Amino acid sequence: MTHSFDQDYWDRHWQGDRAGAPAAEAGAPPHPHLPRETGDLTPGTALDAGCGAGAEAIWLASRGWRVTAADIAERALARAAELAAASGVADRVQWVHADLSRWEPGTTYDLVTTHYAHPAMPQLEFYDRVATWVAPSGTLLIVGHLHRDHGHGPGGAEPPAAATATAAGITARLDPARWDVVTAEESPRAVTGHGACAVTLHDVVVRATRRA
Repeated sequence: MTHSFDQDYWDRHWQGDRAGAPAAEAGAPPHPHLPRETGDLTPGTALDAGCGAGAEAIWLASRGWRVTAADIAERALARAAELAAASGVADRVQWVHADLSRWEPGTTYDLVTTHYAHPAMPQLEFYDRVATWVAPSGTLLIVGHLHRDHGHGPGGAEPPAAATATAAGITARLDPARWDVVTAEESPRAVTGHGACAVTLHDVVVRATRRA
């Protein structure tokens, strides 16, 4: 069974347990690749494209970044705003309800990052879009899934093939005349899934700097 990552899918995704789990999500750490890949950057403006419950946006704001955090799911944004307020960084994050397959920010950012965001468009074309929002000398950080052997979605539904990306597939679309690739890797990562079951995720991580 496949599904489309449209408004209806994400509205359902953020219902139930995900919509109201403050104990699980309050103070949740950011994705581990974010501190590793951005910890050496000077804070400036940042865009978190597909921010979900806001862990990455909140972490960036706590490090001095001024963050725009965009997501299609209003429930996720409402929860993220609550967590930002509880973390004392509400004044450093702007939450934007947006369909990232169509939204245009109207500006560029020193850092554009996206973690597991799946809009209603082919995955690599989405990465092309977010790359255009990086300012000269800015950083693009993409963290995506390699959908190899685990379901993702209600009932274990598999995502469309276009939702999968590889490091080589992403970097091939970054013009070497305009981008310097800093990180391009694929690696497994163990997490605890529903029911306290161990799950292995296959991450693809690409970090690139846009030339001035």
